[in-house]
Amino acid sequence: MDALDLARWQFGITTVYHFIFVPLTIGLAPLVAIMQTIWVRTGHERWLRLTKFFGKLLLINFAIGVATGIVQEFQFGMNWSEYSRFVGDVFGAPLAMEALAAFFVESTFLGLWIFGWDKLPKKIHLACIWAVAIATNLSAFFILAANSWMQHPVGAVFNAETGRAEMVDIGAVLSNPTVLAAFPHTISAAFLTAGTFVAGIAAWWMVRLVRAGQADKARDVYRPAVILGVVAMLVSGIGVAVTGDWQAKLMFDQQPMKMAAAEGLCESTDGASFSILAIGDLNNDCAGVRHIIEIPGLTSFLATGDFNAPIKGVDDLQAQYEEKFGFTDEAGNPASYSPNLAVTYWSFRLMIGFGVGSAALALLALWFTRKGRVTDNPWFSRVGVWALATPFLASAFGWIFTEMGRQPWVVAPNPNPSGVDGVWLFTARGVSEVVTPTTVIISLVGFTLLYGVLAVFWYRLMHRYAIEGVADSEHDPSPDNRPDEPDATDRPLSFAY
Repeated sequence: MDALDLARWQFGITTVYHFIFVPLTIGLAPLVAIMQTIWVRTGHERWLRLTKFFGKLLLINFAIGVATGIVQEFQFGMNWSEYSRFVGDVFGAPLAMEALAAFFVESTFLGLWIFGWDKLPKKIHLACIWAVAIATNLSAFFILAANSWMQHPVGAVFNAETGRAEMVDIGAVLSNPTVLAAFPHTISAAFLTAGTFVAGIAAWWMVRLVRAGQADKARDVYRPAVILGVVAMLVSGIGVAVTGDWQAKLMFDQQPMKMAAAEGLCESTDGASFSILAIGDLNNDCAGVRHIIEIPGLTSFLATGDFNAPIKGVDDLQAQYEEKFGFTDEAGNPASYSPNLAVTYWSFRLMIGFGVGSAALALLALWFTRKGRVTDNPWFSRVGVWALATPFLASAFGWIFTEMGRQPWVVAPNPNPSGVDGVWLFTARGVSEVVTPTTVIISLVGFTLLYGVLAVFWYRLMHRYAIEGVADSEHDPSPDNRPDEPDATDRPLSFAY
């Protein structure tokens, strides 16, 4: 393997691994804030106990996410220096905004929330976790703005003298129609992940307590958590479906090759069917693709709202790109402008399919908790545990589809007037010229092993605190609840207090 392939493997592995933690942090921070808000508003102790329980899990996930995310930016300068040189004037702006306007706020107020339980007034302390939740989602917006520019360049021009893309309109970058579709879709998926996480853990505990003869505790503490998780899943599930449809329609317009590959659609077709199952020889050749199960006209409808609308296939789009760009490979043959068909086709379907896990948990939870009930049904517990992984996998395959479907471009060209022409870059031209395969493979092996160790620690910590469950009792730790205690200022600054 050459340096390009190894660099792509390294960035793919580290990015997908990092994104395991991102959606849970984005979605769980607001849910923890909601739990604490209910406690402040109602004074019910169970919501304080739930806040601290899920707050611990949030902190573990946040810490590992920060540690794994730092590596991403270093790769831009090391393995992908030519890419950074080309896009740095544009790409660096939203990343700097993310660090200054979002991450610093997020980190500062998270520290105040952790250590301020017995030092800050109750409402100010509550404001801290809401600041964390808002900053976390704002951070996601800036990151998505940078990524969306790679999918659909706007607000920039190509400077032929320097060979670089130069930003001329930051407003256009931040209001890119691609980010306006990607942001709500990603946030909805994050809330779906967090809702499944909360409901799944609470469902497991509910069944365990009822079977142990503690139905009152299950009803008092874990049933409200299940309901909160289910509400988050239902609302976000609708959001994922609506924004996913919006994003797909946009991608058919902005990146038709990506969507043609996602459907395994090789020939242009009027009333294109949606393929549920296709087979092929996996050599990225349309000639070997055979569709086994299809829904007539559905792809055309999803793309345009018309069951009979024409959709361009991979072969015609390949010819169109050959005519426009005319690049050849090392052997002098026309360059391939299509992504890997097997990866794009199946990652798109796995992204959708793994959403079924959350739907199954939501339906069971609605049934088993109706009319104030709790249950000892072991299947509810099992589905709660099994469903935990499904939104994480759906998000991971979503990112694989998004990034692999853009290939062979690292900055995709624009086929429509809403973007800028002339700003595009082949992935092969973005890799550092001086990096060697040996250098990359050493760092690839090192990061993979390190991330494997971090995964073990993350799982053991999350498992340990999840099976400890919600504390049996918690007293109000805020200073405004004990004004007459002379030793209040001597209490330790501890989140677990």
